[in-house]
Amino acid sequence: MKIIVIAGFSESLINFRGPLLAAMAKIGHEVFAMAPGENPVVAEKLRKIDVVYTSINLERTGLNPLKDLRTYLLIKAKLRELKPDVVLAYTIKPVIYGSLAARSAGVPHIFSMITGLGYSFMAGGLKQKLVNKIVSRLYKFGLTANEKVFFQNPDDLTFFCNQGFLGNCNKAILINGSGVDINHFVETPARCGELVFLLVGRLLRDKGIGEFIEAARMLKRKYPRAIFRIVGPIDSNPAAFKPAEIKVWHREGIVEYLGEIEDVRPVLSDCSVYVLPSYREGMPRTVLEAMAMGRPIVTTDAPGCRETVVSGENGYLVPVKDAVALANAMERFLLEPDSIPKMGRRSREIAEERFDVRKVNDVIMRSMGLINEKGV
Repeated sequence: MKIIVIAGFSESLINFRGPLLAAMAKIGHEVFAMAPGENPVVAEKLRKIDVVYTSINLERTGLNPLKDLRTYLLIKAKLRELKPDVVLAYTIKPVIYGSLAARSAGVPHIFSMITGLGYSFMAGGLKQKLVNKIVSRLYKFGLTANEKVFFQNPDDLTFFCNQGFLGNCNKAILINGSGVDINHFVETPARCGELVFLLVGRLLRDKGIGEFIEAARMLKRKYPRAIFRIVGPIDSNPAAFKPAEIKVWHREGIVEYLGEIEDVRPVLSDCSVYVLPSYREGMPRTVLEAMAMGRPIVTTDAPGCRETVVSGENGYLVPVKDAVALANAMERFLLEPDSIPKMGRRSREIAEERFDVRKVNDVIMRSMGLINEKGV
């Protein structure tokens, strides 16, 4: 079959969907990947796994009716040109406009993956409420065309069903996030001595960056030798921190900001505990990577995050937007550093049991009818 996967960010085709795309191509399907922008590096990496990359005109953030209409028309034209049997889209705009375009272009089998609710559904002012209403209406239009819709956590699945976005909730399929390649992210000994607390993610407020900074500030007063690091890109999202704010953290000596790093394995290997105080996720890929490498986790009791931690076994869950509770959970490792190896080992076990990317992709491809019971 000819399959087209539509993404909102070209690098995610490698970082998040690379194993899935490779698995599709390996069993004989003709696979294309579409995302905004010309990206020769991504295109070459995809070519090596027998996937063809094609760029589309799509702005990942913002709602401009004329630009979004143009996006829809361009995707529809590309789908009519390529005539795929299957379309799989993920992230908000590709799901909405990809689904609508696929239906209009007569694609027989349409699938979507909900990787989180995103900025549109976070609590906010009048403008955000208006965006919420528009996106909700568009989701209803787009997802009714889908044969199956994949969800990375049960809270998002319940929300979409209760809002009537799916039309028929029987089309919803729950998966364990994007999975993690446990052979690529191998277990390594956690850093001892001066403990390092690491957060990897886009510099968005809803990733809990502010709470991480506050917790680090509290702990630095009591444990000046403790190290707090942030890795990740500055983002165009309205909820993003500005470069000037990041410079202030540096000057205060609260955190080390290492910028964006393509391969996060060295920084994960050089940390003691992984921290993600996010307000909500689909399923945080960085947490799964840290678990695979044998790190204890401190994250929030929030959708997508709570599924990764058995509190007291491989880490701790804390309330959302609670810097004091976050600091207290992180302090437990400073007081009991001997718990780090044991909890890290349990993280690795959970990654192997539940989040192995091969198991996750098998569920996806079977649900899409791309492989049968014999795995062919």
